[in-house]
Amino acid sequence: MTSANLTRDETAARAAGIRLHTIDVELDLRGARDADAATFGTATTLAFEADVDATWIDFIGASVDAVIVNGEERAVDWDGARVHIDDLAAHNTVEIRGTGRYSTSGEGLHRFVDPLDGEVYLYTQYEPADCRRVYPCFEQPDLKARWRFAVAAPAGWQVLSNGAEINREAVAGGVRVRFAKTLPLSSYITAVAAGTYHRVEGVWEGPSGAVALGVLCRASLASHLDAEEILDITRRGLAFFGEAFGLEYPWGTYDQIFVPEYNLGAMENPGLVTFTESYVFRGASTAAQHEARANTILHEMAHMWFGDLTTMRWWDDLWLKESFADFMGAHAAVVAGGFPDAWVTFASRRKGWAYVQDQLPTTHPIVADIPDLEAAKLNFDGITYAKGASVLKQLVAFVGEEAFFRGARRYFADHAYGNTTLPDLLAALESASDRDLRAWSAAWLQTSGISRLAVEPVADGTLALAQSDPRPHRLTVGLYGRDGDRLVRRRGIELDVTAERTTLDASLADEDIVLVVPNDDDRTYAKVRLDDASTDAAAAGLATIDDALARAVVWAALWDATRDGELPVVRYLEIVRRHAPAEPNVALLADALAHADAAIGHYAAAEARSDLAARWLEACWQALWTADAESDAQLAWARAVAAAASRAAGRADELRAILAGDAAGPDGLRLDHELRWMWLTALSATGRLTAAEADAERDADPSSQGRTAHLTVLAARPDSAVRAAAWHAAWDDESLTNERLSATIAGARAGDARRFLAEFDAEYFARIAPTWASRSIEIARRLVIGLFPASDSLDLVDAWLAEHADAPGALRRLVIEQRDGLARDLRVRAAQPRT
Repeated sequence: MTSANLTRDETAARAAGIRLHTIDVELDLRGARDADAATFGTATTLAFEADVDATWIDFIGASVDAVIVNGEERAVDWDGARVHIDDLAAHNTVEIRGTGRYSTSGEGLHRFVDPLDGEVYLYTQYEPADCRRVYPCFEQPDLKARWRFAVAAPAGWQVLSNGAEINREAVAGGVRVRFAKTLPLSSYITAVAAGTYHRVEGVWEGPSGAVALGVLCRASLASHLDAEEILDITRRGLAFFGEAFGLEYPWGTYDQIFVPEYNLGAMENPGLVTFTESYVFRGASTAAQHEARANTILHEMAHMWFGDLTTMRWWDDLWLKESFADFMGAHAAVVAGGFPDAWVTFASRRKGWAYVQDQLPTTHPIVADIPDLEAAKLNFDGITYAKGASVLKQLVAFVGEEAFFRGARRYFADHAYGNTTLPDLLAALESASDRDLRAWSAAWLQTSGISRLAVEPVADGTLALAQSDPRPHRLTVGLYGRDGDRLVRRRGIELDVTAERTTLDASLADEDIVLVVPNDDDRTYAKVRLDDASTDAAAAGLATIDDALARAVVWAALWDATRDGELPVVRYLEIVRRHAPAEPNVALLADALAHADAAIGHYAAAEARSDLAARWLEACWQALWTADAESDAQLAWARAVAAAASRAAGRADELRAILAGDAAGPDGLRLDHELRWMWLTALSATGRLTAAEADAERDADPSSQGRTAHLTVLAARPDSAVRAAAWHAAWDDESLTNERLSATIAGARAGDARRFLAEFDAEYFARIAPTWASRSIEIARRLVIGLFPASDSLDLVDAWLAEHADAPGALRRLVIEQRDGLARDLRVRAAQPRT
């Protein structure tokens, strides 16, 4: 299938000769309940004008059975990815009938069977180019159409698409549901879902009338669906965005569906937004988890304008939707969603993701060069999302919030239902703000890499802010002194920075300043490095800083210094042990605990790792028992115990006793299925759990989540044959769905995995190129990343890269990124002080 990887140039040429009007889609899903169901019927009728004699229509499926052009049946000319059409007229109607394949990788039309009740659930996921796996289409964002869907499905099923249902009639073996014609949409945001989904209905009373709302999930999860909270966030968001953007929600109904085995957090299909069902909390959940879900709901809702109403012309400008949605998710969560600390979480998590991505050798400008679809698939990364959103936060500070939203309203008014590029947005913002954004765009959107900010003393005792890789920043430097045992902000110095060095209006000689924090309000995007005295002050008093955003910046600076090998792992762990138990923001707490675990696993010197792991387990154990009953902190520490216990077995007996009910756990701790599986995985990884005990837990939790966790637990047993079987199953067992593949990889990599997997290093590098060629990108990506060898040498990966210079660019990018992670691990381990 040599033509599956569409390029920017050829799709631009196709768009130049085609003007697409409507697409009618017929899907026949009536056989989806059959145990051996593998295919479904699909037909598309496209109406378009053409200035060219020939074109192609994209389709990847099981067969193309008929091609009818302007009423004339043609011979099928299909290479597995493209249906070639010639002898076009000025006005054309092309009908293509065929069969599609159900997916188990989360790409295209995914089919899932619930093990609890045997019910079948279907949903689509297309971005960037998997619509063509379900029905023939022009698979590029700048060929928009008005779509009409008709779906035949078993009787009694929920059937959904982008438009509102307008007719349902009985047909042999089920029902046929027809949907209203949509407004102009790109193919990648069309959607279909079908199955015995549980539905909760609601309504939002908008300025122009009622908008029907729906929240759906699998029937077996219905008791866990807190639909009213989701509907409340939805109503708040629709009201906020409609007013902020000067245009009411334009897509009619608003259904939100939580689906199994989903590859993403969510997808912004107009009228039918899909979410991972991990947002349906089966067990105890923290405020941070609810905030994350609200942020995602609002992120996808922002796409109804940024992305769906106005759509990038090609994937180079993916940031035009994703950066804005990421920014808007946090902004709306604060101002309308009821989560005032959303920017704190953004500073810790989203920016942390961007900082890591931006330091890789494969980093790229926010406005990226995306020559083809494989490159597009991998560009849904920390640069496009989180760095882009961070830069937009700086842009809002630069032009002013009022001007920013005024520019957004003009942008939508000028380009509704069209396709845009960077100059279109800049023109709208410049007009609204009277600011020249060309230099700003060149500095922030069209360059890669990250500036590093540090405050340094000048000879006369004053201070200067130094930045590497200079860019324009509007930021604040926070100055903190001591008030007893507490760190208290004395004042902030707000300034515009463009040069490598900027003198500050402050002197340590004249002021009681012990901690200096550049960007302590997290307004700009940069690495922050604390000076030695400030690091000492943070180590002593981090948890006493009142402002959560400032603490987020300090936590991030300390972690970044650890990742760079400048702050020893031992000292970082001491800071976490001291201050995490007193950290009141659960998102910051959870991140600090995750970073501590990562520091031990990746950056600790080999000879110190076992001792550090044992000591960290004890710290987590003690904090668990002293945390307030039923608190978010207690749950965060219980999860940290699970991670720590997979490396050290010091509390295995106590964990087993609590799980068995032979000993009491911490007061108020909810030992639900989710937490039980975490602890059981840790016990398995250290050899303290039998297969029979794992089976018993699966029988107690026969849900799909329980069965997936059971797979991880079995694969995690510290036995050479078990780990080898799991490693080979990941590569060879093509019956594994996307989630079951990840579960198998997680088990194989659990605990002290290196001693079991080292023998497969050479085989890994022999497998990745053939796997990339034969499996879907999603499955191949999970294998390439998940099983990359954690070796003590770069020799094998360097040899592979040298020998595979002509490998697909997307595959080389993944390998280069994994190599960089391994190189950092080895470099930072070598930098650890020896005792």
